[in-house]
Amino acid sequence: MSYTRTSLLAAMALVAGTTGTALLVGQAGAATSAVPCTVDYKVQSQWDTGFTAAVTITNNAAAKSGWTVKWSYAGNQKATNGWNGKISQNGADVTVANEGYNGNLASGGSVSFGFNGTYSGTNSVPATFTLDGVTCNVDGGGPTDPGPTDPGPTDPGTPSGKANNPYSGAKVYVNPEWSAKAAAEPGGSKIANQPTAVWLDRIAAINGVKGGMGLRAHLDEALKQKGSGELVVQLVIYDLPGRDCAALASNGELGPNDIDKYKSQYIDPIVSILSESKYAGLRIATVIEPDSLPNLVTNAGGTPTTTDACVTMKSNGNYEKGVSYALDKLGAIPNVYNYIDAAHHGWLGWDSNLGPAVQQFHKVATTNGASVKDVAGFIVNTANYSPTKEPHYKVTDTVGGQTVRQSKWVDWNQYVDEQSFAQAMRDKLVAAGFDSGLGMLIDTSRNGWGGSARPTGPGAQTTVDGYVDGSRIDRRIHAGNWCNQSGAGIGERPTAAPAAGIDAYVWVKPPGESDGNSAPVPNDEGKGFDRMCDPTYGGNPRNGNNPTGSLPNSPLAGHWFSAQFQQLVRNAYPPLS
Repeated sequence: MSYTRTSLLAAMALVAGTTGTALLVGQAGAATSAVPCTVDYKVQSQWDTGFTAAVTITNNAAAKSGWTVKWSYAGNQKATNGWNGKISQNGADVTVANEGYNGNLASGGSVSFGFNGTYSGTNSVPATFTLDGVTCNVDGGGPTDPGPTDPGPTDPGTPSGKANNPYSGAKVYVNPEWSAKAAAEPGGSKIANQPTAVWLDRIAAINGVKGGMGLRAHLDEALKQKGSGELVVQLVIYDLPGRDCAALASNGELGPNDIDKYKSQYIDPIVSILSESKYAGLRIATVIEPDSLPNLVTNAGGTPTTTDACVTMKSNGNYEKGVSYALDKLGAIPNVYNYIDAAHHGWLGWDSNLGPAVQQFHKVATTNGASVKDVAGFIVNTANYSPTKEPHYKVTDTVGGQTVRQSKWVDWNQYVDEQSFAQAMRDKLVAAGFDSGLGMLIDTSRNGWGGSARPTGPGAQTTVDGYVDGSRIDRRIHAGNWCNQSGAGIGERPTAAPAAGIDAYVWVKPPGESDGNSAPVPNDEGKGFDRMCDPTYGGNPRNGNNPTGSLPNSPLAGHWFSAQFQQLVRNAYPPLS
């Protein structure tokens, strides 16, 4: 197909609450073959001191294996963080070079990149652009009314134009693949319409595994579900080198030193897709690398829970480098909201863990190109079973002069549930330098603990252990047990802004997907056999050397586990209706 114009552009000024820019580019026809290249430069959103711009270059000359675009500003504009291109600026002169993954530019082909910038006074479109030193024609412009007093998109106090809480006033994406599996189970139709996260847990998942939906397919489906309102898509970014260093069930495909592969073959392609203009109207919430940074805090040296693999990952720095890179590149996309995984209260709730965890999080968010501005918030209880709230006892309760912190279950922890832990962690994170608008997420997919074993009131006040064990709705043998827990149930349904400082209750772990295999299973997914998934195992220091409480006959992590799903439905709390 050819057009008499080099590019057919349908570009609209983008503000929060409107549909994203549409860009259609066709092959150059004979009528325009004399034009070596064209540039579309659009100011997508603008406020009193800054702006977001999207640039599309169409090449009508010979194919290129690398490219460089240059322009000069007439005013005092400064291009800051960008995506899909390496941006530098010297005075008024801006240079953008290709990334490693988008250097090939066919004859008649196009490439897009974007960036945030600052300015004062006027923000006019540059007059001249060059592609590899050759001057291009320009199609472009700013918003309809880009005056310097424009308060910006929906949140005047948020320079990036992002919502303070992306979940507020928005629907959340329902994964049709998970929904179909849920609906096919007895009782599953009661929750099949609930939103769950999409796990990008290996490179192949970006394009889809064994005929399944890839990232673009999910985003295209999300556009259909969005309609005229707002919609959040939840993605789990989970493929670090040496992943899951304190366990085996979720070991990944990348070796401890594969940081360059993580960047170029995993993060960069995700960034490229999410940056496409047609997805600009979606709110994309990313859960960044579950378990990684918490493992560096507690399992990388000097404690009985230490593993050699975690020592290696702390020593080579690739967890930190990988998370920083993901935050930097994903955080530069205007409609992406990064949430860093922050474990759960039974992991980091002790003073000796929580303080160092906050320091670790701040270090990663301020090094290797990352900024605290790249962090929308943190998530707790990802794929775990800790209750959102313990309704029948508090950490301040005492029995016979003994505080519940002295019980075997609480074990001197400062917290007994996830909401109190999340709110306290949020306060410490803000005090350490994170944004005061920081939001927390709590994964409530499997922490309901309903059914006949759920206590209906406080335990007897005879001993502190008896009181806690009779009160707690968390019926695990030990709070360190994490694999396919017997007796668990569906938790609170996904809800926006349920409590102070909490952006949402979410279902990040799709109910029915296994945590790990209960016996060795040969596979090509890099996943090992972790005895914490074996119901006959007596435990290790990370669960106080207790039985695992795992369900038998479980499949590989991420694979459908029908028996677990049916248990979760039976034990849901609040009960399903």
